[in-house]
Amino acid sequence: MKIVVIGAGVVGLASAWYLQRDGHEVTVVDRAASVGMGTSHANGGQLSYRYIAPLADPDILGKIPGWLLQSGGPIRFRPRFDPDQWRWLAAFMQACTSNAKLRSVASLLPLSLYSRSLVHELIAEHGLEFDFVRNGKLVLYRDPASYASARRLLDSTPELASEQSALDPDACLALEPSLERLRGKIHGGIHTRSEDAGDCHKLCLALAAKMASGPNPVRLELGQAITQLERHNGRITAVHTVVQRLDTDACVVAAGSASTRLLGDIGVRVPVYPLKGYSISMPLTPEANAPTLNVTDYERKIVYARLGTRLRVAGMADIVGNDERIVARRIKVLIDEARATFGAWLDHADITPWTGLRPATPSGRPIVDNVGADNLWLNIGHGALGFTLATGCARVLADRLAGRQPAIPHADFLLSAA
Repeated sequence: MKIVVIGAGVVGLASAWYLQRDGHEVTVVDRAASVGMGTSHANGGQLSYRYIAPLADPDILGKIPGWLLQSGGPIRFRPRFDPDQWRWLAAFMQACTSNAKLRSVASLLPLSLYSRSLVHELIAEHGLEFDFVRNGKLVLYRDPASYASARRLLDSTPELASEQSALDPDACLALEPSLERLRGKIHGGIHTRSEDAGDCHKLCLALAAKMASGPNPVRLELGQAITQLERHNGRITAVHTVVQRLDTDACVVAAGSASTRLLGDIGVRVPVYPLKGYSISMPLTPEANAPTLNVTDYERKIVYARLGTRLRVAGMADIVGNDERIVARRIKVLIDEARATFGAWLDHADITPWTGLRPATPSGRPIVDNVGADNLWLNIGHGALGFTLATGCARVLADRLAGRQPAIPHADFLLSAA
């Protein structure tokens, strides 16, 4: 079957990977001139298989007003005359309940663990190199109520408890000595022994290179914006770009936040909205006080990951539409927080800033479904978990497209459940 995949980020490329292995003739199209140039380019780098709780949380509702009043708060909101923004916000508020959170965790956990097994399989069988490391993760809580909530979730979810431990402040600092500057500022942490890290952009490059070589190579059509999905008799018959028409037997939309407009043009409305995040990357020097574990500062919504010889710092969620400009004061927040956590060596670091638009659903669950046309498939809405969930979602999509039963439950990833 001839299949066009729209989107050359990690989700689209993972989709192409498993479709190619099913024998399909796959073409990947993206507006960027190279692969992994959108949200996959410089994200947080953490592969969070067990820490998959959604942003929608009952504890967050009382904090949002205070965060919005802080110039350096983890969430920034710019109201727009945009019905999609307000619909998304209303649905997000409705998802901030204990039952909704537990439902999302219950459905995301099997998916994330499935993704982990597939990532490990890719590395073992194909030798893909992307600064991958199995180093574990420590989530720090500055607020006692947030820590208590995390403890309750841990205690109520046996699948989490098998690989996670609740730590007091001293145990957190003993486990990760680079956090000594936070002594007296944290109330505890959750340590997950099985978490990984890697460079998502490098994985995109590795997947693309592997797929483009050998028999039945995947065709990469880059630097081409999509102008139209051509539909005839209930099927997508072609994908139009600014330079060509690509005939297709099936179409997979995995274009992140850009998917919303593309699908809207053919009458398919999806509850996906961009949450703008930022990151900084810097080379590690011999004197650098940097973590060996993945670290997440829960209250600040900032993550730290050691990627080879670099430190990646990422975070924040700006609800500002499709604004891809790098805002200097938001980058300064990351620099200031990293300096307060790890010391003054950052003052002399060669810092590379970045921003990306995380395509999020209100519930935090991705959409992997066949909607809008008999042969139109969606793999969208992964939010901050795109890197973590990419392989699992791609395999579920490939199995469903082939008429196979996926290895994990997938009803919560239908558009009707989003």
